Amino acid sequence: MKVLDLFAGIGGFSLGLEKAGMETVAFCEINEYAQKVLKKNWPGVPIYEDVRQITSNRLVSDGIRCDVITGGFPCQDISVAGNQVGIEGERSGLWTECARLLRDIRPKYAIFENVPNLLNGGDGNWFKRVLWDISQVGYDAEWNCVRASDIGAPHRRERIWIVCYPNSDSKSGEPLNAEKIFTPFFPNSNGKRLQRRLQDGINFQEEWEVEGFRSITKCGDRWERYRDSNWATEPKICRVADGIPNRSHRLKCLGNAVVPQIPELIGRAIMEHELETVA
Repeated sequence: MKVLDLFAGIGGFSLGLEKAGMETVAFCEINEYAQKVLKKNWPGVPIYEDVRQITSNRLVSDGIRCDVITGGFPCQDISVAGNQVGIEGERSGLWTECARLLRDIRPKYAIFENVPNLLNGGDGNWFKRVLWDISQVGYDAEWNCVRASDIGAPHRRERIWIVCYPNSDSKSGEPLNAEKIFTPFFPNSNGKRLQRRLQDGINFQEEWEVEGFRSITKCGDRWERYRDSNWATEPKICRVADGIPNRSHRLKCLGNAVVPQIPELIGRAIMEHELETVA
């Protein structure tokens, strides 16, 4: 499956999804230093600079076809560490470009990531806006909060992960049986289907408070084997100047990056679902 990686940073999404068997065909990243990292590690893969200038026609003219769109869209206006202007802020408002491309490109899957405050901010209205946009372009979704520490990392780094897929087959119009992409690896996922929640008129804010969006603790033998095989060589990040070239740029890129092991697990769940569908 071919991936278009939006707001790519240093390629954390792509690194994880490629380990799951996918292929990155294009990036979109505006930061110059991050672009250098992408060019070094993915030579020959095109990089678009401005997400607002990407269209389905432009991708087609460039010979690019994608099955999966990813995007860790900006969190500055959403994070509790920021100004909390919200999903319509200048930077976090770029979410609308994700929704636009979801509508225009019509990928088989889309995976979006952001800080957990997206769920609760604006009395729950920020996340409602995201879900509404996904629904309006004909997609269903499921979501879960996962911490880096859940997969054995020595830091918390909790994030919300949203997986989207068309709510019906484009040819037959029949509903797709694709729900619970998270289940193979995240059995405690609260990611019920978006359409069902919207139709039932569920109060998202109350449900979040009741369910607490539990993070996973154990996911069977496959999960335990995965946990045991990672993080052994995680580099130490010093807190003082130690002469590393471009150190501030590197730390900023690491701070903005997703933990690749999580999209890898999501990617494996998607690939498994694809194999089951073909079979």
